[in-house]
Amino acid sequence: MKELTIISGKGGTGKTSILGSFATLSGNSVICDCDVDAANLHLLLHPDIKEKKPFYGGKRAEISPELCSQCGTCEELCRFAAIKDSVVNKYACEGCGLCYQVCPSGAVQLIDHLSGYCYLSETKWGPMVHAKLGIAEGNSGLLVNLVRKKAREIAKERNIPLIISDGPPGIGCPVISSLAGTDMALIVTEPTHSGIHDMERVIRVASGFGCLTAVCINKYDLDEENCRRIEDAANKLGVPVIGRIPYDPVMHQSVINGVPVTLLEPGEAQRSIRQVWDQVTVLLGVC
Repeated sequence: MKELTIISGKGGTGKTSILGSFATLSGNSVICDCDVDAANLHLLLHPDIKEKKPFYGGKRAEISPELCSQCGTCEELCRFAAIKDSVVNKYACEGCGLCYQVCPSGAVQLIDHLSGYCYLSETKWGPMVHAKLGIAEGNSGLLVNLVRKKAREIAKERNIPLIISDGPPGIGCPVISSLAGTDMALIVTEPTHSGIHDMERVIRVASGFGCLTAVCINKYDLDEENCRRIEDAANKLGVPVIGRIPYDPVMHQSVINGVPVTLLEPGEAQRSIRQVWDQVTVLLGVC
C-alpha cells in the first residue's frame, strides 16, 4: 500500500482539482480528504455517503445551577471570558478545565463536545473517507488522523494499493497530521511571490517526515519568471519539479460543472495533469 498526499503552502493553488483528476486516472484508489476545515473534494467527486459518525474533538465546561454557589471563582479565573453569571458560553470555552479544578462546590462538569462528523462514502473511482469540522472548531489535526486511519483500514480490507489524500493548506497541525507516515508529498504551487515563499516553507516541513517530495507548478505560464524562480528554489532544496500545468479556463469550468477536469474535453491542462500523474506513479512504484 502506498499513500500520496497532495499539499500546498497556501490555499487556492488547485490541489483539490488536481487530486480529483488523479482519482479518475487511478480508477481504483482510496480517496481521502484531509482538508477538514474547508472540505470541498466532494463537490467534484459527488460521493454517496454510506456512514456518518460524530467526532468529539474535545470537552466543554457545563455548570449545574442546582450545585452552583454563585461564588464567582470560575468567572474570575477564566482567561477566555467564557463564563458570565455562572453560565458557560460554549463558543468561547476552550475546555481547559480550570473552572472544573477550582470550583469549590463541584458544580462544573467537562462534557464531550461535538466538533464535526466523519464520513465513509463511495465514488465511481473508489471509496472516499472525508470529514467536516463545525464552524470555528478545533482539533482538526486529530480529525485528520482519524480520517487517514480509516482510509488505511479500508485500503487493507479491500486490497487497494493506493491512497490519495487531499491535504490542507499551510504548515500547521493538520498538515503535519497529513504528512506523518505518508509515502510521497506532492506540493502544488503557483508562480507568485507568496507561492514561492509558502512552497519553501512546506518543503521544509515535509522534509522532516522522510517521504518523497516533489513539486508541481500550476498556471505556470502566467509568470514564467517566477516559474523559473520556483524551479531554482526547489532545486536548492533538493526537490524535483515533476510537472507544469498551464493556465486553462477549462479548470474553472470543471469546478463550475462539479466534475474532475479529466472528464471534460481533452486539452492542454488535462494532458499536463496526466503527465504529472505518470511521474507520480513512477516515483511511488505503482505504475
